[in-house]
Amino acid sequence: MNVSQTKPESGNQYRHPLVLAGAGHAHLVMMRYWRDQGYRPPEGTVMITPEPRAWYSGMMPGLIAGRFRLEQCAVDLNPWCHALGITLLRANIKSLHCQQRQLVLEDGTGLGYDVLSINTGSMTGLSADHDGSVLMIPAKPFPHFIEHWQHWQSTSPHTLMIAGGGAAAFELAMALRRRFPAIPLKVVCASVLLASHAAATRTLALECLQQQRIDCVQHTRITAIREGEVCSGSHSLGRPDALILATGAHCLPWYQTSGLACDHAGFLKINASLQSLSDPRVLVAGDAAALPDSQRSGVFSVRHGPVLANNVHALLEHSALEHYQPQAKALALLATADGGALMSYGNCGAGGKAVRPLLGRWKDHLDLGFMRRHAI
Repeated sequence: MNVSQTKPESGNQYRHPLVLAGAGHAHLVMMRYWRDQGYRPPEGTVMITPEPRAWYSGMMPGLIAGRFRLEQCAVDLNPWCHALGITLLRANIKSLHCQQRQLVLEDGTGLGYDVLSINTGSMTGLSADHDGSVLMIPAKPFPHFIEHWQHWQSTSPHTLMIAGGGAAAFELAMALRRRFPAIPLKVVCASVLLASHAAATRTLALECLQQQRIDCVQHTRITAIREGEVCSGSHSLGRPDALILATGAHCLPWYQTSGLACDHAGFLKINASLQSLSDPRVLVAGDAAALPDSQRSGVFSVRHGPVLANNVHALLEHSALEHYQPQAKALALLATADGGALMSYGNCGAGGKAVRPLLGRWKDHLDLGFMRRHAI
């Protein structure tokens, strides 16, 4: 079946044997495994994603800093889908009705499925009263953020603020400073910076921000945005041109209305085979999934891929499924925008001036290697 961007048939008329919702890291790895194993999914398989490219999150800070080109940071989905006989459908998902086994797209089109694999990721958000007077830009989805970044290439902002205290907030701050060396730039963390990382890495990250004249306000929650002013309670945090939301993973709205079991944050609960607890013919990977000990990061999403490749095939063939075992610790390499990186692994952190360039080359090696493996 050739790659198509046409409207599919109604789910009432035709049920697809397999629907792949999203083109996250796990689905990319899954498609590579299928190609390497010589497997083709059944005719009628559809991938739904709003973009013809899959963006690699590990290289986004390098793109913002000017170290990578746009085309280096994304995988073209068309040749992958063509090689595997998958129909690529560019669309946004509006809702999922698990009892009817049907997805509904934003234009109202329904797609029925026998097996569904969800790798649609997460979004960023902010729980604060706001009057729309400050431009708020989510760090995800990447295409939306990249549009603003491209606009800033010709019209530099006067001041920027980043909400969030995780790796994305730190890397974005360093990358934006590299691109805009003179503008006021502030990071606002509800807790501490890099709370889930090694203490040594947190210290090094704060030193990096200080050296680059990036203000970092910790233990401060943004509660309101009024008349152009970002506030925490009665305290003003500033009047930025834009507030970038790097606030961690928030579930997509349709997860909670799908009828599938969700955790307290609205993510889709799965078992060790990556199957929904509500429907064993629905698999979930990446940020969309709620599984104990599996964190929401690119490292864990990539590790979902091989298990997902086997288990989608196994469901279609009615054979045995594999179990996914989350790694106890995950390596994090945080880009400092100058070609260097900080490292965090369990309780160990590194990134002093002498070792930072070596860690940066290691990160580039891993990131560029991932992109080479997913070129076709």
